[in-house]
Amino acid sequence: MIRVELPAHLRTLAGVSYEVALDVASPVTTKSIIDELERAYPVLAGTMRDHGTGKRRPFVRFFVCGQDWSLKPNDSPLPVEIVSGKEPFLVIGAIAGG
Repeated sequence: MIRVELPAHLRTLAGVSYEVALDVASPVTTKSIIDELERAYPVLAGTMRDHGTGKRRPFVRFFVCGQDWSLKPNDSPLPVEIVSGKEPFLVIGAIAGG
């Protein structure tokens, strides 16, 4: 079971609590987690990645075991801590400004 923590605006949109649990088939990657999130919560489709290109949206970041995985290839296998459910996969809404 994969644990995913969503930012407040996506939790509100999907009508979920702070953390959701997903069954994700191996290999567990950023792409497979987002695919499953969008399947389980269709309202989230297109909120974290572009519909056409599949690329991460500019103000969305993915954190894995305390490290920013936003720029890693979407098909990179995630660490065992994520796969085992010990650590959550974090979706963070980035903030810009001056």
